[in-house]
Amino acid sequence: MAHLLLVDDEESLRSVVAERLTEEGFVITQASDGEAALKALEKFAFDVIVSDLRLPGMDGRQVIDAALARYPNIVAIAVTGYGTVKDAVELIKAGAADFIAKPFQFDELMHVLTNALEQKRLKSENAYLHQQLDERFGLGSMIGKSASMRALFQLIETVAPTTATIMITGETGTGKEMVARAIHQTSPRQRERFVAINVSAIPETLLDAELFGHVRGAFTGAVAMRQGRLEQADKGTLFLDEVGTMPMPLQMKLLRVLQEREFERIGDTRTVRVDVRIVAATNADLSRMVKEGSFREDLYYRLNVIHVQLAPLRERPEDIPLLVRRFIEKLSKEPVTVSQEAMRRLMSFTWPGNVRQLENAIERALALLGSRRQIEVTDLPPDLQSAVDGSVRPTLDLPEQGINLPALVSQIEHDMIARALARTENNKGAAARLLGLKRTTLVEKLKRF
Repeated sequence: MAHLLLVDDEESLRSVVAERLTEEGFVITQASDGEAALKALEKFAFDVIVSDLRLPGMDGRQVIDAALARYPNIVAIAVTGYGTVKDAVELIKAGAADFIAKPFQFDELMHVLTNALEQKRLKSENAYLHQQLDERFGLGSMIGKSASMRALFQLIETVAPTTATIMITGETGTGKEMVARAIHQTSPRQRERFVAINVSAIPETLLDAELFGHVRGAFTGAVAMRQGRLEQADKGTLFLDEVGTMPMPLQMKLLRVLQEREFERIGDTRTVRVDVRIVAATNADLSRMVKEGSFREDLYYRLNVIHVQLAPLRERPEDIPLLVRRFIEKLSKEPVTVSQEAMRRLMSFTWPGNVRQLENAIERALALLGSRRQIEVTDLPPDLQSAVDGSVRPTLDLPEQGINLPALVSQIEHDMIARALARTENNKGAAARLLGLKRTTLVEKLKRF
């Protein structure tokens, strides 16, 4: 089944066309204006978009341009009226598949759709040549256009010029070191060293010397004086990853560095002064560790002057097409595209390993391509191949004593309606579209609830 986004402000025409297309086997999502269409495109990788060029507010040409920029493989059909044929021709030059003039017979639309889908199948490799990612947003090596990523870029640009200590928190694989590097590269210290150390990867007996250095003869094996990571990062930035695993004695020494900007090497009595900015990161709950007594409260507040919380990938699926394209460019010497079905699997997966797991999945898919130039669902890891194709399919345990199915279904329905209304700020028409319902049906359900 091809997933099709139908964009038209004439509700009567749109409803009739949607009904007929559904009968032909298409899965239809409707949008009454350009803004609604863009929101739908951010959340889902459609196979086809059919859009009227005359729309209130944002016009159809902008919608189709945005669709082609985000999904180079999408089949775009422009619906033209009087005076918009020239725009339709320009869109075809930019990558749209075809156009159809109003008023049209449904058979004409089906003919255009059938031909366009067949051309897509035959020319999938050439589709890459039309790819444009005009909507790409990024900072340093990071990329994303979701609200959370735009807020992150703005926060980095605000705090980077300061000397404030920063704490980055987030799940494993969300890119905490990448954020730390972006902070360094955007700061006045960018010409100095960025020094990273994973606290959890170094044995406790060696971590002291690794951080603070030592003099010759300080302990067995110390045959020469050695600078620690703090001295190496002087005038620059020191990134402490997994700082929550730092032993208590070293926490005290680090607190002194943050307060006084000085320390002593192991076995030395001379004080070393440093000008270093510290950026720390953890996926642990440091506030809970403070309450439990396993992390110093005073150090926690010293490190947590500016808090940067990274959103997990599952909360920003609109960033996945951009990330996939970045990883393909990084890992492949040849142009490679991604089928819309595969993109839907990527966008609907929960990604427990976040961006790092996504990159590994793309690397695996590229290794399996051989002479092909398009990633298909079968190239993805097994857990993605079995993922739901962009739809909601909750899995619930069935207790041995059974359940009250009508009550459970009613509760789920009530919850989904409440979420749709909250997301659309109580716009019943928009909420109905999110739920795949007619507005009158939603109103009746609200009365019942």
